[in-house]
Amino acid sequence: MRPMLATPGDRVPSGESWRHEVKWDGVRALVSVRDGAVRLHSRNGNDVSEAWPELRTPPAAVSEAVLDGEIIALNDHGIPDFRTLAERIHVRRQSTVARLAARVPATLMVFDLLDLDGTDLTARPWSERRARLEELDLEPSGWQVPPTYDDGAMLHEATRAQGLEGIVSKRTDARYRPGERTRHWLKFAHRHRGSYVVGGWRPQTGTRARLAALLVGEPTAEGLAYRGRVGSGIGPAQARQLTDLVGELSREESPFSDEVPRVDADGTHWLAPVLVVDVDSHGTGHDRLRQPSFRGVRDDLAPEDLLDG
Repeated sequence: MRPMLATPGDRVPSGESWRHEVKWDGVRALVSVRDGAVRLHSRNGNDVSEAWPELRTPPAAVSEAVLDGEIIALNDHGIPDFRTLAERIHVRRQSTVARLAARVPATLMVFDLLDLDGTDLTARPWSERRARLEELDLEPSGWQVPPTYDDGAMLHEATRAQGLEGIVSKRTDARYRPGERTRHWLKFAHRHRGSYVVGGWRPQTGTRARLAALLVGEPTAEGLAYRGRVGSGIGPAQARQLTDLVGELSREESPFSDEVPRVDADGTHWLAPVLVVDVDSHGTGHDRLRQPSFRGVRDDLAPEDLLDG
């Protein structure tokens, strides 16, 4: 079985026929419980059970079930963060898995119930599936059933303020459609705008001088902290503008106070940290920007303005 998928929405719906949930920044998983064993499968159907030993204790009150949820882990700021999970996703050596599970424990956020005691619930409305899910005692397994909300606009603003990934809105009468993307589930991911200082640029692959990406950082009391590489949003016109602006800013060494990952540093032309640009990204509170996109140059800001702010 493949999970049901949400469609990007344009406007958060309202009314009694919709309920709203937090959109978690994790890894989707379909979970089966049978004969005292728990198996976890990824969105594309791969068995990933070995990667998550701390999630494989079956709930005592559940003998047979299929559930839909998201595997999450919290970053240092207490926010669900895909990067925190990233180093665990492809690890299968059990000694390494156990070490990572102790250092980066995961939680399973369960938001749907597809089968219970051999009864297929996918044709039942979401409201019935959700009610039956909330009756289950999952807590001893380290699984959680996150709350739902009737005020989507409120939740949307609250998750934006808290730096969460976004929300998902679901019709209360919606059946579960495995493997389908439907407008009965709508997702609203946040994009966060911030201003950053440019510390380097990288050329397009196969060229030496055609600007394709910027390396950006955030001014801190300890220096310019590296926040990531930004390539999305830099088209031909933007590349020409940026090329002109960085022409006189070259320097021999990195201006960043922390180490830039080799994958980003190799081939980079370092710059004096004086140019400020705006960047959109998913989420906040991360050491690295998630899915950053270049928005424009800020002629009205200097690096010291960002530190003062």
